[in-house]
Amino acid sequence: MINLLGLQYDTRRPSARMLFVALWLFGFLGNLSGQEKESLLPGKPDTTIVLGEISVEALKISTSLRDVPGSISVVTGKEITLSDATNLATTLNALPGVSMQTGNYATSRIVIRGMGSRTPYNTNRIKSYLNEVPLTGSDGVSTPEEIDLHSLQSIEVVKGPAAALFGPGLGGSLNLYTPEYDQYKLKANMQYGSWQTLQSHLSATAQGETIKAWGSLSHLQSDGFRENNHYKRSSLLSTAAWEKPGWTVQATLLLTGLNAGIPSSLGKSMFEENPGAAAPTWKAVKGYKESEKIRAGITVATRIKARLDNHFTIFGIGINSYERRPFNNLDDNSIGYGFRNKLSYHTEKTVWIAGGEFVADRYEWQLDKENILLNKNNESRNHFNLYGMVYYRPNEKLNLSVASALGQTSYRLTDLFPANGEQSGHRKFPLIFSPRIGINYTLNPAVALYGSAGHGYSLPSPEETLLPSGDVNPNLEPEQGMQYETGIRLNLFHQKAWMEGTLYWIELNNLQVTKRVTEDIFTGINAGKTRHQGFELTFRNIFFSYNHFPGRLTSLLSYSLTSNKFITFTDDGTSYDGNHLPGIPNQTIQQQFTWNPVERIELTTQLYYVGEQYLDDLNSEKYGSSLLGNLKLSAEVLKGTSSSFQFFAGINNLTNTHYASMLIVNAKGFGGSEPRYYYPGSPRNFFLGIQYGF
Repeated sequence: MINLLGLQYDTRRPSARMLFVALWLFGFLGNLSGQEKESLLPGKPDTTIVLGEISVEALKISTSLRDVPGSISVVTGKEITLSDATNLATTLNALPGVSMQTGNYATSRIVIRGMGSRTPYNTNRIKSYLNEVPLTGSDGVSTPEEIDLHSLQSIEVVKGPAAALFGPGLGGSLNLYTPEYDQYKLKANMQYGSWQTLQSHLSATAQGETIKAWGSLSHLQSDGFRENNHYKRSSLLSTAAWEKPGWTVQATLLLTGLNAGIPSSLGKSMFEENPGAAAPTWKAVKGYKESEKIRAGITVATRIKARLDNHFTIFGIGINSYERRPFNNLDDNSIGYGFRNKLSYHTEKTVWIAGGEFVADRYEWQLDKENILLNKNNESRNHFNLYGMVYYRPNEKLNLSVASALGQTSYRLTDLFPANGEQSGHRKFPLIFSPRIGINYTLNPAVALYGSAGHGYSLPSPEETLLPSGDVNPNLEPEQGMQYETGIRLNLFHQKAWMEGTLYWIELNNLQVTKRVTEDIFTGINAGKTRHQGFELTFRNIFFSYNHFPGRLTSLLSYSLTSNKFITFTDDGTSYDGNHLPGIPNQTIQQQFTWNPVERIELTTQLYYVGEQYLDDLNSEKYGSSLLGNLKLSAEVLKGTSSSFQFFAGINNLTNTHYASMLIVNAKGFGGSEPRYYYPGSPRNFFLGIQYGF
């Protein structure tokens, strides 16, 4: 083993490891010195090409990223469709502070600054939105990975507690936006890859004098490299706008249907010896899940007066799903609706915003085995959130924001299966006040400093609110926390390099822990206090840009260093004080290079390092680091004033590394079997495709 910058590398695989180390060092040193070396290359560089200014919408105000009073990560354009564009994890893992693990296309977990790492098989500590329409269901689960990446124009991630901006969701929010109407008329994409993976996408734009519409159809299917790993998903996503002087009506509709096999996680022996196998119990019953989902929203934006605007949104969600499992079958559905209103008043130096949101939904589920009903319940959930914020900019250099929110949630459980005893109940959580303050100061065009402090909270999911007996847990408290962050943004070398560094500190109380009682029964408990600390770095750079060979070379480096610990936590008589929280890598590094040797050819490489992480609260089991690489080549074979035709091909997991793409923390073995901690990551695989635009 060797140690480089605190990272260990296995010298038993020198050809793979040392290649990555050399490329990573090249990218890091090049980011520091690449601008100084432009004069060594022949020809005159194109000095007009710089890193463009990025605008964001996620903080309820449209502004430049440089002026945002807090940390926010943005992905736009081609960066969204990295690699084969079938997996959102490839995109999100390029952002510091964000970690997305995927067991397969249908099983994922997004963790932001350590929040959500304990959720077994999904994401439930963040809020996710599509054009302001909630993607988060009544059970708190978000599934943004079900949206085709070719249908997105930008992704904005607000990290950490920020209830004053988005209500409950300690991890933050994931905000997805579809393309603008005038970007293209027609786009078609089709690709094929290993394990009979087929992806197709078609989108089109229609415009009139006052009405504009955009829509896309997409399909993804794959046999997967594991047993019982098939996946099929089809979706329709459309947006429309009706514009008149003084008002605009915008609408978004998303329909999704999927059917996916469940290979489940593996114990250590099978993970190492036969990673392509499914868990025996899931293989025996041919476990799978299927669902149909509809999400829709309409926003009416009105200019009341010259300085006064109002946005009113009404939205609805409907989900129907079924899961076949070895211990029982879950048949569940949810339906919800809500509305929000945002009133904005603008002056020369301030923006005043006041608003509110109300959400009501019903979650109904039943369990059966061998056609015998075991349980049936209905849970109604109501939540309201009132907020207000002020953005104050006394001069061009200083930007201040002050915000607060007041939220409350109530649950009502109705037992529809009295044969196993009456388990109905009601829980009303207390009013929660969440303040936030942020500041951004621009020293000069090259340097901006920012800081923020904000409160956030998360509420338990319907499953977590129940005791193992099925009754409502009267003692489970919402998890709450305060986040403090400070950072710097730099525009260097005449805007040819951009860097952001952030330090954060999060103190949490009553962290919700999903505790597995039996193979099919989970419950929620509060885990005392935890502390999350970290450093995040993003570095974008243009090495060189010429109008002839060697063309243009850019890079993106992101780095995260984290420390997440229990401060006080005792469970079943065991103290975990001072232990590291499991399921969170101690550090991650992503290095991406994009090279255009000539105008119509592009070569992209992506290197991704994931550090060590613990598997259990006791810190008795640890999973080591992994290092992966992807490669993609694109070529425009036809380019006209109104049309283009592109061919692309690539390789994922270039060195065929054996690794776990998802880990289940605190896994237990039942019936003498090994704890099933590991979801095997895909071995080396290939893809190729075509894209046509008109």
